[in-house]
Amino acid sequence: MSLYLWLKLLHILAAVIAVGSNITYFYWLSRIRRGGAASSDIITGIKAIDSRVANPAYVVLPITGVIMVLDADLGFTTFWIATAIVLYIVMGVVAGILFSPSLRRQVALAEAGDTDSDAYSVAAKRTIIGGIATMVPIAVILYLMVLKPTP
Repeated sequence: MSLYLWLKLLHILAAVIAVGSNITYFYWLSRIRRGGAASSDIITGIKAIDSRVANPAYVVLPITGVIMVLDADLGFTTFWIATAIVLYIVMGVVAGILFSPSLRRQVALAEAGDTDSDAYSVAAKRTIIGGIATMVPIAVILYLMVLKPTP
């Protein structure tokens, strides 16, 4: 079997792990909003999954992607590849500016037992908005990777 196919398998597995983990956050965050579970435990769990599962998978994606482009001689200027790279950078910036800081703030407040405060509500809303803002470019990247459209 070729190197490309092994890389493709690893790339897809990393995407499934990263995006799959992220999608579950919306379920867990909705449990907090409904008051049906311990906020501190859930938000700390989300942070742990993000740090230990999703983010490492997001690191694997560009590494395997670049090696596949080089191995297959596709070219970084190919429309769907170039657009996906730009969107990946956008997603990283959005996650770094919106999602991660608000999630850290929400975790800190939850661990302090401050889940009924206005500050916690603001952090929770920012976490959700940041999560949605990160998932939009990810959805477009998935579209590009699967359908490989040309302009």
